[in-house]
Amino acid sequence: MKAAEVNSKWANLQQVLSKQFDMDLPDIKVVLFLIGVQELGKGPQEFSKRQKEELMHIATCRLFSAMGFYELSGLDEEGWPHWELVKPIPNYTLLEQELIMKSLIIDYFEDAQVI
Repeated sequence: MKAAEVNSKWANLQQVLSKQFDMDLPDIKVVLFLIGVQELGKGPQEFSKRQKEELMHIATCRLFSAMGFYELSGLDEEGWPHWELVKPIPNYTLLEQELIMKSLIIDYFEDAQVI
């Protein structure tokens, strides 16, 4: 996807999530948290600051698994997924990182038929 298309779809996704969760337009961190909760599969609940960071990490690994960088290695005794880095992630610029992350998030929500 080209940058303009990614940014257009990102704005649409922000609107959809804003309405669905009755919140301000979510930034990437908020969307990563939502994906992490979805991937954990335990539904909405209270999470500690550390757990919220872990949820965003789960989401990042899940998204980058689509590009072959991570692979799910299994669940721990509490049911939290763990990912293994299978190939190094290239050193992208900050702009490239943001565009790639938005594109992967869009793909995730399109696959889930949310957008």
